[in-house]
Amino acid sequence: QVQAVESGGGLVQPGGSLRLSCAASGSISRLNIMDWYRQAPGKERDLVASISSGGSTTYANSVKGRFTISRDNAKNTVYLEMNNLKAEDTAVYYCRIYEVSFRRTYWGQGTQVTVSS
Repeated sequence: QVQAVESGGGLVQPGGSLRLSCAASGSISRLNIMDWYRQAPGKERDLVASISSGGSTTYANSVKGRFTISRDNAKNTVYLEMNNLKAEDTAVYYCRIYEVSFRRTYWGQGTQVTVSS
């Protein structure tokens, strides 16, 4: 059973930076998509950034130019580098791994990011 294990959340001041990591434990198919979602209190879970196994990326408009998603296929790990953080970035961040061929989805447990002075 594959698990997505996240790390790297925490408390940071406005304008600061954080780096999130998510590693898939176990074997996953080579054709996959890795995403970061976030959910603020009382709001829906929204897509933040996505990266395919070939390296193609997409970003939510609200994070373009500030966040960078990347991956290490050898380690089955996806990263989210977050810069110039704002209070509105405060949320629980979730990693999602989608195996395209098998149509299987794995979610991480979530990691809290709080941006506050």
